[in-house]
Amino acid sequence: MATSKDYSEQVISALSHEDVTYRRMMGEYIIYFRSKVIGGIYDNRFLVKPTNGARKLLPGACLAEPYAGAKLMLHVTDLSDTEILHTLLETLYAELPAPKKH
Repeated sequence: MATSKDYSEQVISALSHEDVTYRRMMGEYIIYFRSKVIGGIYDNRFLVKPTNGARKLLPGACLAEPYAGAKLMLHVTDLSDTEILHTLLETLYAELPAPKKH
């Protein structure tokens, strides 16, 4: 099942930060923050990489597979608290490695 346009727009709107970009791939969306992949939207679920800081910010978040065989990610269910979402973006950015240069 591909992500609906309404749900993807809801997530992108909730993240509303000038440094957030996204790329559509096979009906799903990869989410970038300052050029680092922080997660994506898969089957109408907003999933982020499970860094230590993200786990602390989202203590009740479940782990979920974005697609069969993929690494588990944290499922972000509350899109209403933009302050936590912006803190989450900054936390993920600080903990994730820089993108590899090709």
